[in-house]
Amino acid sequence: MTDTEEVVEIENSDDLALVKRMQDGRDQIVTEIRKVIIGQSDIIDELLIAMFGGGHVLVTGVPGLAKTLLIKTVADILQVDFSRIQFTPDLMPADVVGSEVVEESDGKRALKFVKGPIFTNILLADEINRTPPKTQSSLLEAMEERQVTAGGVTHPMAKPFFVLATQNPIELEGTYPLPEAQLDRFMFKIELGYLSEEEEVQVVASTTQTHDRALAHPLTGEDILEFQRIARQVPAAEAVIQYAVRLVHATRPQTENAPSFIKDWVSWGAGIRASQNLVLAGKVRALLHGRYNVSYGDIRALAPSVLRHRVLLNFHAEAERVTTDEVVRLLLEAVPAPASQL
Repeated sequence: MTDTEEVVEIENSDDLALVKRMQDGRDQIVTEIRKVIIGQSDIIDELLIAMFGGGHVLVTGVPGLAKTLLIKTVADILQVDFSRIQFTPDLMPADVVGSEVVEESDGKRALKFVKGPIFTNILLADEINRTPPKTQSSLLEAMEERQVTAGGVTHPMAKPFFVLATQNPIELEGTYPLPEAQLDRFMFKIELGYLSEEEEVQVVASTTQTHDRALAHPLTGEDILEFQRIARQVPAAEAVIQYAVRLVHATRPQTENAPSFIKDWVSWGAGIRASQNLVLAGKVRALLHGRYNVSYGDIRALAPSVLRHRVLLNFHAEAERVTTDEVVRLLLEAVPAPASQL
């Protein structure tokens, strides 16, 4: 069997109908988002790819680019529970996951666990880098294992569960860099850039007049779970998986075949979650583009958002003002996709 003869596993009518529902749902969500957010089309697409793939997202950008508004709008559109935590230096882990309190009943006292705001479907972790590492780490178990352990008791999270976090990359005073272990739990790191002059005119015009922002609710949490299920059924040719792994391996300066610029500029490369996220997100992207198998193009298109927060640059790169996006761009040139129609 050649790479282009991958067996299609989504073939029954129910699954095909679900894929159509997924594509239509994406279009409906984008239509609703457009009532509030102008521009940022690629950002919106990647945010929905991550959600349909079951991944968490870290959104960065300078102030005023509607990071928080975008996430709140997506949560408003979906018929799911939503919580927002404003991360501050004095925030404690109990403020996130909850705490045990003493409850008295019939003259007896007992400890009762009161759930925190993390027990929701969509958690907006606003300015996540403004809280100390101890509080940041309170998210780790929930993000990876979809559960919280408190007082020796494990509490499962609601399904679906997403952490959509924001951070400001230019204001460093009073911030705490996210540890690599937490960064690795985000499927994507999405960077918002400035709008074009034409788009900025539209924003100013729409936000300085009275208007109705009533939003429709085309999808439910159950729909999202079904989309996550069907995405995992999308086949990926072994050659495509090998290519994703080859890209990730090439980010590691300890690897013998790593490009010279990786050895010069990178102190630590991406781990296995990067390969997993590349392939899983590629499956969602393939479905949303009307295809039933993952292509090399899907992997390459998603590589910047999957890798930019997993590649740790060294002092030499910082001295030369090299960015992770530039490293990923050079990596995609150094590790080209095999000559194939995939």
